[in-house]
Amino acid sequence: MDGVWLVVMGVSGCGKSSLGAALATTLRLPLIEGDDHHPPSNVRKMSQGIALTDEDRAGWLATLGRALADAPQGAVLTCSALKRSYRAQLRAAAPGLRFVFMAIERAESERRVAARAGAGAHMFPASLVANQFATLESPVGEAGVLEVDATAPLGQAVARVEAWLAAG
Repeated sequence: MDGVWLVVMGVSGCGKSSLGAALATTLRLPLIEGDDHHPPSNVRKMSQGIALTDEDRAGWLATLGRALADAPQGAVLTCSALKRSYRAQLRAAAPGLRFVFMAIERAESERRVAARAGAGAHMFPASLVANQFATLESPVGEAGVLEVDATAPLGQAVARVEAWLAAG
C-alpha cells in the first residue's frame, strides 16, 4: 500500500508507539517514532516534569514534517499532535496526511505512564499527563481522522485502521 502517510496521535500513554509499529509492519511502510526526534532540550524539560510549550514543539514538528516529506512512498509517524495547529503544520508537509486518534481516558493514561516511568522505560513522567489533556484539541470531526479506542486489543485497532484506509 504505497502512498499512505499516517500519523498515530494522542496523549502520552495511549499506545502510539505500539499501534504505529504494528501499522508500519502491516502496511510495509517506514516508522518515524516522533519521540526520537525531540531535541535534547525538550527531552530534558520533559524528564524534569516541565511541560513543552508551542515554541518548544515548533522545531520538533518541523523536523517531523521534513521526515514525512522525505518518505515519498509513505510513512507511519507517531506524534502526539495535540493541537489543530500542530496537525496543520504536519498536513502542510505531507498533503493527504491522515490521522489515527487514539482516544483514552485520563485515568488510564496516567496509570500507563506511571507504570512505564516507574520501570524507567520512558522520559515522560505521569505528572505531565494532565497538561497533555489540557492541551489536547480533539481532532474528531476533522477531515482524514479516524478515532480508535486506545484500550482495544492491538490487532483489532490495526484491522480497523486497515479497513478505514481501504475505504479511501
